[in-house]
Amino acid sequence: MLNIGCHLSTTKGYENMGKEAIKIGANTFQYFTRNPRGGKAKDIDEKDILALRKLMEENKFAKILAHAPYTLNGCSADESTRQFATEMMADDLERLKYLPTSLYNFHPGSHVKQGVDVGINYIVEMLNKVLKPEHTTIVLLETMAGKGTEVGRTFEEIAEIISRVELKEKMGVCLDTCHVYDAGYDIVNDLDGVLEEFDRIIGLDRLHAIHLNDSKNPFNSHKDRHEKIGEGEIGFEAIKKIINHPKLKNIPFFLETPNELDGYAKEIEMLRAAYEYN
Repeated sequence: MLNIGCHLSTTKGYENMGKEAIKIGANTFQYFTRNPRGGKAKDIDEKDILALRKLMEENKFAKILAHAPYTLNGCSADESTRQFATEMMADDLERLKYLPTSLYNFHPGSHVKQGVDVGINYIVEMLNKVLKPEHTTIVLLETMAGKGTEVGRTFEEIAEIISRVELKEKMGVCLDTCHVYDAGYDIVNDLDGVLEEFDRIIGLDRLHAIHLNDSKNPFNSHKDRHEKIGEGEIGFEAIKKIINHPKLKNIPFFLETPNELDGYAKEIEMLRAAYEYN
């Protein structure tokens, strides 16, 4: 079974996200915990969330992925921005208790010319403040493309953060295919080598989710512009190898391609047809 979904809007509620996922042939989905530009999250509707949980169980959904807003920057040079990020993540993880065993993904952030080491220190400090033993959510660091002063552009940077988090069992990674390709990891011509490097530096047991995106930009460009599946520099043949790789077959894939629902439905259909483990 190919566990695949896309990014859905919470505007119509949790249960409706589940229904939309089923409608387009998905068995999981990703959503923003609040407005992607930050701000206050909507009040929890327990009835709506329980309806989603029932629907997910009945339809054998894979784990769903909650995505932190883009404004969450735990390694900002501005102390108030770091404090905001800490409070936002803490609130998100408390809210995710209503969706046990779900995943939570965030961008490590930008160190804003303070240096990678300073940025990593701040990220670790934030995670050690917000992670609690009672949390059921695994928090994922997303691999980044390396534009500007982004932290998380190399597997080593991701590994360094995890190594210094006290509750390491709560930590994992979301690998973004567009980002790693743009960062200089050649998943087109050397997928096995990239996965071996990931396993050696981070550990494949830490890989809990994959953002499945093509890239508008060439290899090692250190940019971040997603493209529809098969229409970018990565290409459909390489993406087929990714979804069919034996080391990745049980990991949920989440599309973040520039699409509306009908476009996601076509990509999911295309990828399911190319999946060799059905």
